[in-house]
Amino acid sequence: MVCETKIVATEDHEALPGAKKDALLAAAGAMWPPLPAAPGPAAAPPPAAGPQPHGGTGGAGPPEGRGVYIREFRAAEQEAARRIFYDGILERIPNTAFRGLRQHPRTQLLYALLAALCFAVTRSLLLTCLVPAGLLALRYYYSRKVILAYLECALHTDMADIEQYYMKPPGSCFWVAVLDGNVVGIVAARAHEEDNTVELLRMSVDSRFRGKGIAKALGRRVLEFAMLHNYSAVVLGTTAVKVAAHKLYESLGFRHMGASDHYVLPGMTLSLAERLFFQVRYHRYRLQLREE
Repeated sequence: MVCETKIVATEDHEALPGAKKDALLAAAGAMWPPLPAAPGPAAAPPPAAGPQPHGGTGGAGPPEGRGVYIREFRAAEQEAARRIFYDGILERIPNTAFRGLRQHPRTQLLYALLAALCFAVTRSLLLTCLVPAGLLALRYYYSRKVILAYLECALHTDMADIEQYYMKPPGSCFWVAVLDGNVVGIVAARAHEEDNTVELLRMSVDSRFRGKGIAKALGRRVLEFAMLHNYSAVVLGTTAVKVAAHKLYESLGFRHMGASDHYVLPGMTLSLAERLFFQVRYHRYRLQLREE
């Protein structure tokens, strides 16, 4: 989860020669077969041909209301994209506070010692049983505090003006998943020219439309973008706790490159209270597309 984004100079993305683009698209299709068609009144027609400066295959799609498809972000969809991002991040508050505790055995041991100390001092089973509830309440409070601060940061940087941050700079793009004319998912890509990689960012799907393969389709679009623009790898970092998120990355071909318990989430103050009641594990993934 990163909310600091460097803005590079605005210019047109370089178009690939037609033959090379076709070959890369064919390779992408072989690596990531198309998802089953979404239910709808009629099958979606293939994307129309034409110039596609950002994502190659992301500029066209079926008419509104004819199944799920992925296309490039439009300025009028700013608020819809921000809402999906906001709601997706809010879901991490209880996951980080409660489910995430299982990833931190030292914290579990500390909390157990605090409960034991309470019993040793008070000799009261009632007070001792209240200690875990109080600790979990504090974890929820600090998870909410930090994650809301992170959201505030993100909503005032790249998510404040998606057009400026992702659609104008070369090597970046932002896509939306559209179902029945409504935006139901988002994903972004940002290039790192220093190591010729693309970072997958901001992937989120409206909770009402999950389980339809939308997240995987969004991920594939970033991978196709990276292949079309000849990047060597796609990378991502995540603090997601849910196992399903990690299985999704692995199903797309990403390899887990390690995890850190010392990641500083934007918005953290690193106070003693935060260190006691807010922990987050940062996972790094990489999909190597070609050797440099």
